[in-house]
Amino acid sequence: MEVGDLATESSGFPLPEETVEEVSRTFKALGDPTRIRILHLLSRGEASVGRIAGALSLSPSAVSHQLAYLRNLRLVKYRRKGSTYLYSCLDDHVLALLHQTIRHVEHG
Repeated sequence: MEVGDLATESSGFPLPEETVEEVSRTFKALGDPTRIRILHLLSRGEASVGRIAGALSLSPSAVSHQLAYLRNLRLVKYRRKGSTYLYSCLDDHVLALLHQTIRHVEHG
């Protein structure tokens, strides 16, 4: 497939500025090692701040800060169970990108 073919197949060419900005924010989120670790852990199932902090040797405060960042980008969500908030991944596309990139690095 030629580059010109990609332009005609996309939903819009050139990309709308809003789309470019959103893609940039997503890649920025994936550009942080702590957020990568958190998303990778959450890709295996939901977890509380305490569980994430323990598994990644981080302070609960640091985890909460990163989860708020990821929540604002709609990459994670939470549900309340009693007095505990359980976090999980919200965007399967971003998880697929993360897992593809991990495989690329491990096998590249």
